[in-house]
Amino acid sequence: MTRIAVRSYSFRQSEMLRQSGLHPVLARLYAARGVESEHELKRELSALIAPHDLHNNLAAANFLADAIAQKQRLVIVADYDCDGATACAVGLRGLRMMGAEVDYIVPNRFEYGYGLTPEIVALTIKEKSPDIIVTVDNGIASIEGVAAANANGVKVLITDHHLPAESLPMASVIVNPNQSACTFPSKNLAGVGVMFYVLLALRAELRRRGVFDQSTQPKLDTLLDLVALGTVADVVKLDANNRILVAQGLQRMRAGRMNAGIAALFRVAGREPRNASPFDLGFAIGPRLNAAGRLADMALGIECLTTDDEGRAWQIAQELNHINASRKEIERDMQDAALLHLDDFKSTTSHTITVFDPDWHQGVIGIVASRLKDKFYRPTITFAPGGDGLMKGSGRSIPGFHLRDALDLVSKHAPTLIQKFGGHAMAAGLTIHADNFSAFQAAFEEVGKEWLNKEQLERIIETDGALETAYFTTDFIDLMDSQVWGQGFAPPVFCDEFKIVSQRILKERHSKLVLEKAGERYDAIWFGHTDSLAGSAKVAFRLDANEFKGVTKIQLLVEHIE
Repeated sequence: MTRIAVRSYSFRQSEMLRQSGLHPVLARLYAARGVESEHELKRELSALIAPHDLHNNLAAANFLADAIAQKQRLVIVADYDCDGATACAVGLRGLRMMGAEVDYIVPNRFEYGYGLTPEIVALTIKEKSPDIIVTVDNGIASIEGVAAANANGVKVLITDHHLPAESLPMASVIVNPNQSACTFPSKNLAGVGVMFYVLLALRAELRRRGVFDQSTQPKLDTLLDLVALGTVADVVKLDANNRILVAQGLQRMRAGRMNAGIAALFRVAGREPRNASPFDLGFAIGPRLNAAGRLADMALGIECLTTDDEGRAWQIAQELNHINASRKEIERDMQDAALLHLDDFKSTTSHTITVFDPDWHQGVIGIVASRLKDKFYRPTITFAPGGDGLMKGSGRSIPGFHLRDALDLVSKHAPTLIQKFGGHAMAAGLTIHADNFSAFQAAFEEVGKEWLNKEQLERIIETDGALETAYFTTDFIDLMDSQVWGQGFAPPVFCDEFKIVSQRILKERHSKLVLEKAGERYDAIWFGHTDSLAGSAKVAFRLDANEFKGVTKIQLLVEHIE
C-alpha cells in the first residue's frame, strides 16, 4: 500500500531561513529537510570540513609524500562501479599532478570478485610491480589481500567508505570516515570523496615540505566534476559537506569546464552540460559508466575519465552507450523473469524478497533488485550463478532496514550460510553456496520479521504539501533546479487536490492527464501507470518545464495519485 504524507517542518526555522534572504518556498523546503542554519547551505570550497579532521588523513599525506620523494611506484586498485571509476580517475590525475609515478588496475568483477583479494594482489604484482598499492572505494574488508601484499613486500594505503567489520586489515594507513576511530562529521563521503580529501591533505603536506607554494600548487578543483559524478552515482547521502562537493562539480560542468570524458558522456546521453543536474549524473551519466563494470571492463570507463583526447573520449563514450543499451535489454528480460518467479508473492505475509534465476547475469542483478524493491517495497536480494557451486547476490533495502547489518545477523545466527558479504545500509553484496539458497532465504526472512513492522512496509510518498499557484512558473522551476537535491536531501514533491479533466494512455504504459486546480489547467504525466482515473484526487507531483517546438509549458510529473 502507498499513501501520501506531508513533511513536517519548524515554522520558526523556516522563518529564520527566509529572513536570511532565502525564497519563502525554499526556506520551507530546507527547514523540512533539517537545515538549521544558513551555514549549512554554503557552497564555497572554504566551507568544506577540514581535511585534517578525517582520521589518518595526515598520516596518508605523509606516507604518499615520502613515496613521491623516493620515486616509489604506486598502483591504484579500483572498484568497478561509477564511484570506483571516478575515485580511480581522481587518484590518477591528482597524484600525477603531485609528481607521483602511478598506474592502476581494475579487476574483472566476475573473475576476481570484490575488494583487494589475494588473487588481485598477485595479479597487480605480476602486471604492475608496485611498491605501494592504493585502494579506492574498496579495501576495508580485505584482510587476506592486505596480508598477501605485506608478505610480498608491498605496502598498502586503503581509501574506502564502506562499513568496516570488527577487524581491520593490517594496512600501512587506512582512511575511511566510517572506521570507529574517525570523528569526521560527515560519514557520507563516497569513495571518490575520500580520495579527494587524501589529495587535499597531500597537497598541504607538499606545500609544507616546500615542493609547492600557493601559486605553484596543483589546482585540485579541476577534479570536482569527477567528485560530483561519483558522489551522486553512488547514492550516498547529500549532507552539507557532500552538497558542497556536488555543487562545485555541477558549477564546473555548467560552465563547460569538465574533463573530456564527462563532456562526451553528456553528449552521447543527449544532455546539456549547461543545465547539468544531479538527476543527469545519477540517471544518464553514471549508468553509462556503470554499464562497463556490469557487462564488460571498467578499464574502459576509467580511460574515458582520464583521457584528455576529445576524439578518444567520444569514441569510448559511444562504446559505453552501446554497452548500456545492452544492459537495459538484459535488465528488461531479467525483470520479466523475476516477476514470474514472484507471481505468487504475498505482500501481507512476506517481509523480504530473495530470488534466483540460473540464467541471470551477475552484473545486472543489483539493478533488478532495485526495481523489485521499488515495486514491492521490501528489502530485496537477487542472485545469479557465480560458478563453482556458488551464487552471487546483490541487495537493495528500504528505510529502517540496514541491509549490511541484516546480513551480519544472518551470518552470526548461521555462520556457514554466507561465504562473504559487505556494503551499506541500503545496498549490499554477498556470496553463498548454491545449496544454501533456501536456508538463506528463510534466515533473511526471519530477520525481516524481527526488524520490520506493518507501518515500515507501507510505502509513504513524502511531499512538501501544497504549492501556491503563483509558483507554477518556469522561473520557479529554474530556482528549484539550481539547488542540489539528491539522496537524503530529497528533491521537492508537492501535493494538492486536482480535478481530473482528461486521461489518455501513451504506449500502453503511461497516463497523459489534464488536471485542474483553482480554474487553472495543467498537463501531467504519470509514468508506468494506466489506472483509469476520474473525478477529483490528491496528486503528488514534481514541477517540470516541458519544451516542445520551441514552446515551454509547465508540466506536472506525477509521483502518486490517491
